[in-house]
Amino acid sequence: MAFRGWPAEAIEFYEGLCADNSKTYWTANKGVYDEAVRAPMVELLAELEPEFGPARIYRPNRDVRFSKDKSPYKTQIAAVLERGGYIRLSAEGLGVGAGAYMMDSPALKRFRAAVADDATGPRLVAIIAALRKAGIGVSTHDSLKRVPTGYPPDHPRADLLRYKDLVAWRDWAVEAWLGTAGAKKRVVDTLRATAPLRDWLDAAIS
Repeated sequence: MAFRGWPAEAIEFYEGLCADNSKTYWTANKGVYDEAVRAPMVELLAELEPEFGPARIYRPNRDVRFSKDKSPYKTQIAAVLERGGYIRLSAEGLGVGAGAYMMDSPALKRFRAAVADDATGPRLVAIIAALRKAGIGVSTHDSLKRVPTGYPPDHPRADLLRYKDLVAWRDWAVEAWLGTAGAKKRVVDTLRATAPLRDWLDAAIS
């Protein structure tokens, strides 16, 4: 079937789950999740696959083994695309992004070297500026308080050197278009806009 957006029931499902994150609620509403939440995501990913590659939908259960929050279910559905990109739907709306999240030590070392390099660093700065001009946020989930050892404190890209990861992201609140095939265009436009960042990161840290 063709992707037609997410119906209002998908948002209502997550509103309910946020209010009652329990196995009882999940079991009683699993049919809604399967039909109104997961099925549209599967349809969307199938249509994106020719351009962005296969995708994987994250499991809905939370790993609570090492968490103080023992809520059993995620309050969003999310998928990651093989060629880069991340899609998320929750009660708040739709989010799409790309980047390198929580880089391990070797990748982070290569990232910083590429940021510091005068051949590749300015290119990243230009990519970030273009994304922000297009209304796509670019940020990090965590950063060092100081420029890492081995780089001058007054480096022209000191802010980026302090980043521990780099993500471009765009959010939309719930509106009528989310329940139409037009939602796909917003996803595709954002994934295409973030392609230069994905390419830069692939070359820098892979």
